[in-house]
Amino acid sequence: MQLQGNTFLVSGGASGLGAACVRMLTQANANVVIADVNRAAGETLAMELGARVRFAPTDVTDETSVQTAVDLATRTFGALHGSIQCAGIALAEKVHGKTGPNPVGGFVKTIQINLIGTFNVLRLTTAAMLNHAPNPTGERGVVINTASVAAFDGQIGQTAYAASKGGVVGMTLPLAREFARHGIRVMTIAPGIFDTPLLAALPEPARQSLAQQVPFPSRLGRPEEYAALARHIIENEMLNGEVIRLDGAIRMAPK
Repeated sequence: MQLQGNTFLVSGGASGLGAACVRMLTQANANVVIADVNRAAGETLAMELGARVRFAPTDVTDETSVQTAVDLATRTFGALHGSIQCAGIALAEKVHGKTGPNPVGGFVKTIQINLIGTFNVLRLTTAAMLNHAPNPTGERGVVINTASVAAFDGQIGQTAYAASKGGVVGMTLPLAREFARHGIRVMTIAPGIFDTPLLAALPEPARQSLAQQVPFPSRLGRPEEYAALARHIIENEMLNGEVIRLDGAIRMAPK
């Protein structure tokens, strides 16, 4: 699928991996809707990037909120051709704390945003993709979900996060199989340790320690590298139903 002239929705598009994808799409002359809970950051980025970009305040767990963002895309740009799901949270919490089992609320919230939120955006964006004619090769759209290497080698304290990202990995193939007859591809990227706002809050020694765990290149991943892979997935029609690790060959230690 070409990027120029087509329209994409990016959840979590106001910062980090999502913002890098928004910039990449805009530079390729695509239309973009930033769907994010951070209104200030989303509106600032949309204003910076110009007429091809719109912002929609979006809670990925809320059907009405996501549908409003999808409607903005189709109403403004005529159709929706792809979505990239980058919205998510990370929870570092063991099952048992010093005083006993930790509350279940953190686990539920992580699953709700990372897994159910991803599915919610996917189901509503693909519904919009079904409403337009396929391109000459039969393709209507492409969906890129974000998992994590934690889905495969989650660390102690990452139970909720690993479970949520494992769910994203697990639904990739059945979704690709379901949407194949409609000409919609479904792919997942599983990034390793990337330099996102989540890691920006860590002390520099901790950031350096994480970077040194990556075999090569021994540094934090750059959001632009995630966006570059997302672009290749969009443009390469044979990529479908697969999970790609983007991690510099890291395999996370138990802790």
